Formats: sequence, C-alpha cells, structure tokens
Amino acid sequence: MAEQSAEQFKGEARLPRFAAPRRYDLRLTPDLDACVFSGSVVVSVDVTAPTRFLVLNAADLEFASGGVHFTPQGTGQVLHAVEVTNVPEDEILIIRFNEVLPLGEGALAIAFKGTLNDKMNGFYRSVYELNGEKKNMAVTQFEPADARRCFPCWDEPSFKAVFKITLEVPSETVALSNMPVVEEKVNGPTKVVYFEETPIMSTYLVAVIVGLFDYVEAFTSDGTRVRVYTQVGKSAQGKFALEVAVKTLILFKEYFAVPYPLPKMDMIAIPDFASGAMENYGLVTYRETALLFDERHSAAANKQRVAVVVAHELAHQWFGNLVTMEWWTHLWLNEGFATWVAYLAADNFFPEWNVWTQFLEESTTGFKLDALAGSHPIEVDVNHVDEIDEIFDAISYRKGASVIRMLQSYLGAETFQKSLAAYIKRFAYSNAKTEDLWAALEEGSGEPVKTLMHSWTKQQGYPVVNMRLKDGKLEMEQTQFLSSGSEGVVQWVIPITLCCCSYSRQEKFLFHGKQEDFNLSGLVECQKKDDFWIKLNVNQTGFYRVNYDEELASRLRYAVEANKLSAADRYGVLDDTYALCMAGKQKLVSLLHLIAAYKNETEYTVLAHAITTSLSIFEMMAVAAPEELSNLKKFLIDFLEPFAQRLGWDAKSGEGHLNALLRGTLLTALAELGHEATINEAVRRFNVFLEDRETSLLPPDVRKAAYVALMQTANKSNRAGYESLLKIYRETDLSQEKVRVLGSLASSPDPDVVRDALDFILSPEVRNQDSIFVLRGVSAAAHEVAWTWLKEKWDYISNTFSGTLLTYFVSVTVSPLFTDEKGDDAEEFFKSRTKASIARTVKQSIERVRISAKWVKSTRSEANLGNVLKELAHKN
Repeated sequence: MAEQSAEQFKGEARLPRFAAPRRYDLRLTPDLDACVFSGSVVVSVDVTAPTRFLVLNAADLEFASGGVHFTPQGTGQVLHAVEVTNVPEDEILIIRFNEVLPLGEGALAIAFKGTLNDKMNGFYRSVYELNGEKKNMAVTQFEPADARRCFPCWDEPSFKAVFKITLEVPSETVALSNMPVVEEKVNGPTKVVYFEETPIMSTYLVAVIVGLFDYVEAFTSDGTRVRVYTQVGKSAQGKFALEVAVKTLILFKEYFAVPYPLPKMDMIAIPDFASGAMENYGLVTYRETALLFDERHSAAANKQRVAVVVAHELAHQWFGNLVTMEWWTHLWLNEGFATWVAYLAADNFFPEWNVWTQFLEESTTGFKLDALAGSHPIEVDVNHVDEIDEIFDAISYRKGASVIRMLQSYLGAETFQKSLAAYIKRFAYSNAKTEDLWAALEEGSGEPVKTLMHSWTKQQGYPVVNMRLKDGKLEMEQTQFLSSGSEGVVQWVIPITLCCCSYSRQEKFLFHGKQEDFNLSGLVECQKKDDFWIKLNVNQTGFYRVNYDEELASRLRYAVEANKLSAADRYGVLDDTYALCMAGKQKLVSLLHLIAAYKNETEYTVLAHAITTSLSIFEMMAVAAPEELSNLKKFLIDFLEPFAQRLGWDAKSGEGHLNALLRGTLLTALAELGHEATINEAVRRFNVFLEDRETSLLPPDVRKAAYVALMQTANKSNRAGYESLLKIYRETDLSQEKVRVLGSLASSPDPDVVRDALDFILSPEVRNQDSIFVLRGVSAAAHEVAWTWLKEKWDYISNTFSGTLLTYFVSVTVSPLFTDEKGDDAEEFFKSRTKASIARTVKQSIERVRISAKWVKSTRSEANLGNVLKELAHKN
C-alpha cells in the first residue's frame, strides 16, 4: 500500500472510495432553549482497501478529544484515533489510526456537539408563537450538502445507507423523523423516541423535527398513513394538501408501477424555510405558503401552488429518493422530472386548470435564463460543494422539465411511462446517471434517445429555427438563440413538428443539420387558401424558438386574431416574438401589432403572458423613449380595460379557477399602469376591508391588486396606504397574506416609500425567507433606488443571508437595471465582493443589464415607432 498522508485528502471534490457506510445508528439531543445539540453516531463502515485513515464530511461540529474510535467486526479490539483533523474549507474530518484498518466491516463511533443555527440549513431553529409566547422548534434541511452540519457522515448522494435514529427531547414535544416511532420512553421532563430503521437512502434525505404541532390525517386505499402537521391551531389549513397527497401517492404508484416504499408520509409546514419545500423521505418539509390553504383567505393562485408543490415533492419519493442521482451533476434528473410530473398529477386531479398551458410559463423561465451567455448546461460539472446551491435554478428545474416534456411528446406518453417504470425498477435503492435514463427510454422506444438528448443536456443554450417560405419549400436554418443578439455556433437535434392551416395534419421529423428544406408538396392545397398559415413547434412541446419571415409572421398574426391556433400556440407566437424583439431580431412595432391581435383572448395563461410582455415593454420604453409613454399607456389600458370590465372585481358564482387567477393579474397590471378608475375602486374597497377583514368586498384573489393600487397613491407626504398595509401585515397570522403585503410594499413609484419598504425587510418583523418578496415587488420607477440600497446594506446582507436567498438579492436587484452605466457600476461593485456561491448569479445579472441596454438602443433607432404608437393609441 502506498504511503498515505492527511494532505492528500484536502481540496478534493469528492470523498475517497476506500471505505463506505452501510448503517448509521444516530442519537441526537437538541436543547431548544439554549439552541445547541449533542449527539453520537456509530457508523457500520465497509473498508474495501487498506488504509490508516477514514475520511468523511463534517462542518460546524465540535468533537471531544478521545471521542472517536473504530471497532473492526469480530476482533473485539477497539482502535482509538491518534489524530482527528477538522478541515473547515473542505468540510471534512480526517481520522488517522496507528495501524492499517482490517478489510471488511467495522464500527466507527463519534461523539459531537453543534449549534441549532439561524441559517435555515443543517440542524437549525425555527421560531413560532404559541399563545403569544415565542418558542423554538428544531428542524433539519440537508439538501444539498448540510447533513454534515448535524452529524459526521459520508455526505454524498451515492453513499447510501440505512439509518436508525433516536431522539432525546422535551416530553411535551412532537418528535418526527423519516420513519414511524417504534417506542417512546418518558423520563420526567424528557423522553427518548426510537424510530424504525429506514430503507437504504442518501444522507441529504434524512430529516428530524422537534416542536409542538397539530395534524390532520388520512389513509390511502392501500393503507399508507398520511399526515399534514401544522402549527398549533392551524390544522384545518392542512386539509387541502392532505387530499392532494392521498390522491398523488395512488396516482404515482400506478404511474411508476412501484408502490410507495415507506409505511407513512408526513408533510409539515415550517415557519422559517429557505426554499419552497424539501422531499425528505417520508417527512416532507414545506414553507407554510406551499402547504397551507385557508378557505376564506387564500387565493386561487395559492391553491394551485399547494397542489403543484405537493405533487412535486411526492414525485421525488420515487424519482430522487428511491432512485437517486449519482452526483449533483445529475441534479436535473431529480428536479426537472419532478417539475414535469407534478403538472401531470395536477392535470389529472384538476383538468379545468389547464395546467399544461400554464406549464409554458415554466418553459419561458427556462428560455430566459438559457438565452444568456452565462447560462450552463443541464448537466453541469460540480467540483466544489460551494457550487451546488447555484444549480438549483431555472435550468435544472424548468429547462429540465421542458426537455422531458419534449421527449415524452416525441416518444409518446405510453412508451415513455413504461420505460420510466423499467428504469425505476432497475435502479431502486441505488443511484443513476442521466445516461441510465436515456438507455431505458431507448430500449423501450427503439428511438435514438441518447443522440437526440445529448445536445439538450450536455451543451448550454437552445436553438432558434429561422424559417422562410420559398417556391413551396420551407427553408429552415438553426442557430443558437442568445438574448444579446449574438450568434452561437452550437447545433441541436431538434424534434420538429409543424401544422399548416389546421391541426388535423401534422408533420414530425428530426432536424439534424444547420439547414434543411422541407417540401410542402403534401400541403399544396392548403397554401392556395387566403387564410393560409404555418405553425412550427405545435403546442410548444419543443424547447426551441421560431423566427418566421415577415410573410409567415403576418399570417400567424391573422391566425391569432381569427382564433385558429391552440392556446399553447398563441402563447408561443407571442413569447417567441417578444424574445426575438428583445434580441434585436424583430422590430418593436411588429410586437405591438401582435399584442393588439390578442384583444379577444380567452385563455388565462395567454392573456397573462400578454400582460407581462406589455409591462416589460412599458418599463423599457420609460428609459428608451419617455416621450412616447402616454401613447403606449393609452394603447395598453385600452387593450386591458375591456377584459377587466367583463371580469369586474367580484367573483361570479360558478366561474372557474382560471378567471379567479386572471382577475388578480389584470387588475394589478391596470394599477401598475396608473389606471385611475382601477386605483379609485381599489382604494374604496380596501378602506372597507381595513375596518372589516371578513368583508366580501375584497376577496383573496384581488387583494394583491388592491394593495398594489393603494401603493400607487403612497408618497413621502401621504404614507397612509403604506401604514395601513403594515397594519394588515402585523395583524394576520396567515403566511400567504403576509406575502401578499410584502409583495406590494415597494410597488409605490415614490423613492422614499420604496426605501422604507426595503429597510423593513431587514427588520426583525420579516423572516429572512420572506425578504425576497419585497425585492420582487419593487416598482419599475424604483429599480435604481433598490440598487443603491443593496450597495449600502451589502455587508450586512451578505453576512445574514446565504445560499439561494443571497443569490436572489443579487439577481432581483441587479437584473432589472437598464443602462450600460449601471452595468459598469455593478461590475465594479462586485469585483471585490464576489464569492464562489454567487459568482454565476452576478455574471448572469450583469449580462441581463447589458441586454436591456442594447434593447433600449435598438428601440431608439426604430424610425416609425412614434407614428405606430400614435395610431395604436387612437385606434378605438
């Protein structure tokens, strides 16, 4: 055996492979008052190669001298560690023994201590109120790499083991873990709780929670116990999630053809929670807003969020927990898949929600990030633990989900499902890579899945297909689409679908090269029609954009207006045109004419997208051509007002979920555009609501709109609206209501009011997890105020927030700036302040500023813009 030294283990991306854990016997004793914990772990370790060292992960833990020893099986001798080295920068523990460890199994025993931190990762404390008194609960959040902050372990997804967990806790508390309780021994003020042993699983899915909770419970038809735990007194708000969970477990059992692997499923709402939810095996944790639903005070959007998040987390019980990615490079397998299949479940339970049309909003988010030069491939090399957090982004989740949808749509739903079930069976209780999924799908379908998919997961970006019609032939050319307008060099294998004049005949083929001509001879009779149109990427199932020549584009605009296209295709035409316009590939006047063609739109998702697009143009024009704003405003208000008049402020009996979603979106947009009638009506209704929170005049679906409208009236000398919103914030205990208020506080155009709202984020009244909502709501007029504020407060913010929350502060504040000068300013500011965990975000955010600045320039050079706006504004 080669000479070993502690040095060789430092600075490595992964742990050495000469020893692997098989079983952890873990005991934890949290002290909820002092916010510390002590623990001990005995790990059954399989030593597979000669070594004097054991190397595993640990961070922020203290070890007693002499508290580490190893007992080889069957020898009866105890080997004491001669040196235990903590390497904080690598988050590892290097244990040296005097002699070479015998091959085979042995027991490694370690005693340790730690702090229940405030960072919302590892073993942390969350604060809640009971009968007016503040209390602490202890909660774990281990994904991606924070189990090591709770106990020393081999903290990588491929080191799967079984866990036997024991907790020593105050007698009155509820103690939960992944498995059911086997036994409780009460001993005066404390009790010891023993849990059943888990199946083989990864460390990032281990969970422990200690606090005071109520619950509601139900059973699936095959006897699995499902509970939703909430803060005391809120259990009725868990009923909707409980119903969804019971249905979802049965649906996925059928879909994956494998039963849910554990005896119980607990879902729990945690007051302080950094992400949306976490799929811990058998004990899923959620933010309150993603799990609780209050019949009287939650909006339709809240209901949909709960259903989709619950389905997403439960999908992980199979895809992620039973079959786990081999390393974080394959994170997208977990997240992209769970995102996609959550829509499949929601569509199954709530067909009237049209969730597959709404799914396009997920694709758009993926498209936007992936059109940056600073994006990354779906499969991304991870060389250091600091790099993992940043890939929990729109590429892993939303582009991931979109390419899975594209593949499912290409292979057909049934083939796709059967091959997936085979994949789950093959890799159950172990780990898989992206290639393993492709192999299973290729085997099941006979299609060249690997060749097709490599271009989508191994390289960053996506294509735009430029298309023109010439002499009865479609000439197609692909290039990489970049929002900056530059040309990329990469190519893709694109599953092309197209239809012509109707959906009854569709063509599909794989487009491999740089250019391809498609002969439309079979569709000749269609081309003779006056109302001829061609749509590529039917129903937007492919992850690519299409740039039509002027003739084809104007025919599509006609098809939109005449309602000849499906909702998904109407969405796609608008989304592609907007993206191409921003990249300088199409004129703004074409985009404005296209928006006008949606004046009779009936589908929520499509109209909501037209609204988002309109507001984005409005924001850009405020910088590019402020003198044109009054005409633009008139055009947009005239476009939106008829929809608002039809919907009104009050729900009609029996109207659907989508109308409820639309009403809020529409009224908020009119308020942001400064529409006086909307603002006045909002203020009237709000004043009644302020006096009587149960009034029917301000139902949850329009509250956010009313709050935003109210803030349009707030300024330095008239702060009444701002103060009233704070009053509502302080008096509600519903997280969704708090979030609605926070999202509106900074929507005032007045810089002083916005500054106050931003300072409020950092006050003890706002939980760290919720700060992001205020930043997202900053009005178009105040982005520079927010940027100045971020620079002033940066030292405090970067010390207080970490992980995804810190990256949000950067992206939400820097990305909306519109000038090169601000881009330079941000570059200069972050030059000396970037750390590994935010480097990618800083780069992407500054790139967005450069793209906006370019869009401003190209808009200024459009000669005809003023005339077109005047014409559009005075059309009616």
